[in-house]
Amino acid sequence: MALVVICGQPCSGKSTAAKCLAEALNESECKQTVRIIDETSFHLDRNQNYANMPSEKNLRGVLRSEVDRSVSKDNIIIVDSLNSIKGYRYELWCLARAAGIRYCVLYCDVGESHCRKWNEERREKGEAAYNDVIFEDLVRRFEKPDRRNRWDSPLFELWAHNDGVERSSIAIVDVVSYLTKKADSKSRDVKILQPTIATQSTRFSDANSLYEMDRATQEVINAIVEAQSQSIGGPLASISIGQGLPNINISRSVGLPELRRLRRTFIKLTGQTSLSGRPPPSDSNSAKRMFVDYLNRELGTIA
Repeated sequence: MALVVICGQPCSGKSTAAKCLAEALNESECKQTVRIIDETSFHLDRNQNYANMPSEKNLRGVLRSEVDRSVSKDNIIIVDSLNSIKGYRYELWCLARAAGIRYCVLYCDVGESHCRKWNEERREKGEAAYNDVIFEDLVRRFEKPDRRNRWDSPLFELWAHNDGVERSSIAIVDVVSYLTKKADSKSRDVKILQPTIATQSTRFSDANSLYEMDRATQEVINAIVEAQSQSIGGPLASISIGQGLPNINISRSVGLPELRRLRRTFIKLTGQTSLSGRPPPSDSNSAKRMFVDYLNRELGTIA
């Protein structure tokens, strides 16, 4: 029914705001399930995940993937993270548009000095806190939301340092009103994003890619198992899986459990790559070619 993106500097009260918003929604007339997606629910350590760009990119991919799986017209998803990069907020907005739901941004607007003080206080209490180097880097790279951008609109601003963070905070009350207000021809201030042909096609393409990858990788596994059963313990020659495709070259017997583990890892890695790079293969032969290359690398032999 809706996607709420909470953003702000590190230690600006975002998690408290997410919790208060969820409680306020549950106490309202809202009938949808409210769920918070954050880093702690995946047991992700903030210093490890913001230590370098690859780790940070992987973190965003994990959260985006979970949002993509979770958004629907039957629930309200609250994304509690820095969400500090405008390009990433645009990706989340695209997910909301593809799902045909409401979208808004809740910005915890707190000055850097107050955030720095709160981070130090958390560290002194033994609570999860950013180390100084990472904190300063995140503050420097934060891209403030701008209501003129469609992916930052509508924008609700919460001044946690001045007003505190409560279920009764004006910004939270306004968000609850926006999310629960009935949308009709008279309510022009409530906008439900409409999926375009492009976003609908993308979702269909992604589903088709996953189907092709699942089927193609299973066919490769079946070919290996059959070839090994026919070799009856003897030396295994390269295995052909079709014209124009690379051969599978393995110098030892590989059990089915290991093959299944390699298959699961390959599918997971391919899905993560598609979040920020090239899309997954959309046809069977491309999927087989990628999987065979992966097996040959993992099993120590290049085709």
